[in-house]
Amino acid sequence: MKAYMSVFKLRLSNGLQYRTAALAGIATQFFWGFVIIMVFEAFYSGATAQPPISLTQLITYVWLQQAFLAFVMLWFRDNELFQLITTGNIAYELCRPSGIYGLWYAKLLAQRLASALLRSLPIVTVAFILPQPYRMPLPSDPFTFLLFIASLILGLLMIVSLSMLMYISVFVTLSPAGSLLMFGVIGEFLAGMVIPVPLMPSWLQSIVYVLPFRWTADFPFRVYSGHIPKEEALVGIAIQLIWFLVLVGLGRLAMAKALSRVVVNGG
Repeated sequence: MKAYMSVFKLRLSNGLQYRTAALAGIATQFFWGFVIIMVFEAFYSGATAQPPISLTQLITYVWLQQAFLAFVMLWFRDNELFQLITTGNIAYELCRPSGIYGLWYAKLLAQRLASALLRSLPIVTVAFILPQPYRMPLPSDPFTFLLFIASLILGLLMIVSLSMLMYISVFVTLSPAGSLLMFGVIGEFLAGMVIPVPLMPSWLQSIVYVLPFRWTADFPFRVYSGHIPKEEALVGIAIQLIWFLVLVGLGRLAMAKALSRVVVNGG
């Protein structure tokens, strides 16, 4: 654990240095946030039936999505890890006295955390002071906010576990682009990053609720907005913890199996 914490701190410190990139990302995320909200506002203005989620809750959903994008996006990648696998330099990782799974997990976790620390606070702060209907409201009470923080952290741990499965799949496919496309496109859609889960048709929701992806983004954001009641949120946090343990277990097994078949040629 000491080695993993050292790697985590080093990568976190390194990630916090990219402030210019963070400013560009903030501008981009504000642009997309306004565009998405305008689309939903137009959609709601012509609705003839009661929507499954209110416009205010949906606006909150969008701003949280933009603020914590680094926490929840599956296409967030570390090209260095892809190169280690595809070029054979994984041999150097195998020489380290620490497990590869824990080492890579610490790296990926620190990268996402550093990116979110630079971007989330400015976006959330501005979203709180925007004019209506673009303003994001505060949580209904402190307990709801604590539930949101707990679910967001568990969602982050889950998304890193899912990302680890993506990197492990490259040992088999040797195609980072293919693995990234498969996990990124499918995973983010099922997480509610394209269409919020409450707005999906019922048959698709039944599929989404079985899979782990929605627990990384959709669940924390709806907890904050109050769309998910506190009692249901407590049960959901327990389910998140179970999914996290399952994903880490699967990842470790998959990593061990992949490494047992690794062949590195050359000097």
